[in-house]
Amino acid sequence: MTDREPRVALVVGATGISGQALCSQLVGDGWTTYGLSRHDTLPVDGVTPIAADLLDPDQLADALRDVAPEVVFLVAWMKQDTEKENIEVNSRLLRNVFTALEPAGSVRHVALMTGLKHYLGPFEDYGTAVTAETPFHESEPRLDNDNFYYAQEDEVFAAAERMGFTWSVHRAHTIVGFAVGNAMNMALTLSVYATLCREHDRPFVFPGSETQWNGLTDVTDVGLLAEQMIWAATHAEGENEPFNIADGDVFRWRWLWPQIAEHFGVEPVGFDGEPKPLDDRMGDAPDEWRAIAEKYDLVEPDVTRLASWWHTDSDLGRDIECLTDMTKSRQAGFLGFRSTPQSFADAIARYREARIIP
Repeated sequence: MTDREPRVALVVGATGISGQALCSQLVGDGWTTYGLSRHDTLPVDGVTPIAADLLDPDQLADALRDVAPEVVFLVAWMKQDTEKENIEVNSRLLRNVFTALEPAGSVRHVALMTGLKHYLGPFEDYGTAVTAETPFHESEPRLDNDNFYYAQEDEVFAAAERMGFTWSVHRAHTIVGFAVGNAMNMALTLSVYATLCREHDRPFVFPGSETQWNGLTDVTDVGLLAEQMIWAATHAEGENEPFNIADGDVFRWRWLWPQIAEHFGVEPVGFDGEPKPLDDRMGDAPDEWRAIAEKYDLVEPDVTRLASWWHTDSDLGRDIECLTDMTKSRQAGFLGFRSTPQSFADAIARYREARIIP
């Protein structure tokens, strides 16, 4: 940490998987940490909760009136039906946050989390207009289509010019880690899927595409993402730059899938002819999981609060190679890394310890 390190932070989206990891690291490092969400309580101890609707500017201004953060971490988004709606809603929530914080004049740095749809395009036009070679580099130009990530970046840039803060953008790949009450997490989705397979003596069938099964890819440990965002907020080398963030290793799912299966004692089955999406096969999961939760005295019987079939299907179903270059981040001085198999193993162990999976 540098001598310029601030000690007051606001995490916008504190209940999400990334927000929880940021809150944990900030509190552990001694920061005064505020967590903004819709909730009056937060899953991380030591964080001061701020409950407000990000789309209600008056409510947000009231909630943040006495908060003067030096660093703002933006890890919140609201999924809409179309990309035009994504742009409108997710731009507005950032504008509302900046408007509420501007009177205090305290903000020195804003760190925004986006993702690889920066290079791949939005959900509704996913992978059809990719121009970048893999691994993806931060210097690639924007795609010529609607993308709420671009709109959010532009909101940050405009506010930075007006309010005088520095910024950083963090482009994560598929996020792996531990979070309570957040379902957009491949590690937990695959853990629930593997548990269902084990309990009903089914094979652990890879749901995705042949390209993902055989091609190289990477993922992002959520703790590493938090480390990079905090590093950028506390080091001059991280100012006014976009950074990819992935574990630093690469793998093929045909290599990792059997290792995940081993944690659950299930038979791994690879790609065979065509994708087999989870969303199409998990119709009985709500009732099956309820029975498993009762059998093992688990804390969450509602499988929809644990697994996000569509989200994992979108990552594993891509018919395009997807991995990132980390050179820019390393040259700037951020040298963090993770072992991807260990990231999955650690997340699985924590979910078991918390009695979320048996």
